[in-house]
Amino acid sequence: MRQWTIDAFADRPFTGNPAAVVEPFEAWPYDGWMQALAAENNHSETAFLRRSADPARLDLRWFTPATEVPLCGHATLSAAHVLFAELGSQAGTLTFDTAAGPLTVRRRGDGYEMDFPVDPVTQVDTPPGLAEALGAEPVEVWASRYLMAIMADAETVRTLTPDSRALLAFGDGALERGQVIACALSDRSDVDVVDRFFGPGCGVEEDPATGSARCGLMPLFANRLGRQTVRFLQAFPGRGATFECALAGNRVLIRGQAVTVMESVLRL
Repeated sequence: MRQWTIDAFADRPFTGNPAAVVEPFEAWPYDGWMQALAAENNHSETAFLRRSADPARLDLRWFTPATEVPLCGHATLSAAHVLFAELGSQAGTLTFDTAAGPLTVRRRGDGYEMDFPVDPVTQVDTPPGLAEALGAEPVEVWASRYLMAIMADAETVRTLTPDSRALLAFGDGALERGQVIACALSDRSDVDVVDRFFGPGCGVEEDPATGSARCGLMPLFANRLGRQTVRFLQAFPGRGATFECALAGNRVLIRGQAVTVMESVLRL
């Protein structure tokens, strides 16, 4: 069985966010096996695919090194890249059936466009202890799937050194536990928003490029900037990624490229 390592939201190797993608299965393996392989890979996510009668429609699941997650953007992009670029899919659009509902990916120029659901956003009071956990005081706090802390400026976002253990205190109910986005309007002309994603609650201290974060960030900043297309920079130290996103009703179109950096054989 083959496995690929893909750098997602990247136009060259060793940038963006790496994900492992396993060759599609005919039937799901044991959940514990998938979790163990994800821990062995030690990427933010490992993507697992299951074939259906339609070659352009597959089931998709994502595991971090610690747990299965309900939505992942970069590993969805990576899975589509494997099907298109490595396995030769001729489909115009790929559909993935997931815990978050059907997600589609299509080719777009030299990259891809993903169609994800919008996360409704609500402004909330700053939770006690959040400023201390992040290391800086948010200007505003919003809730979607994740807690989103708007900081005073982009430089504050870039220089945050949060307390990962303290971040585990945040999130309950509809909020993903211990997963916090810090963001601000950009100080650069080529992007609109600078953000970072801290995810100790799902076993990822900081994620280099988080597609699912766009589902809440996009409606928030599209409204704030007064336009339907927004450019994001996820400022992960040493890697980072850029996203172009468009709001289409209750959907977010997330655009980016992907690069294969490794093909391997699982002796399992």
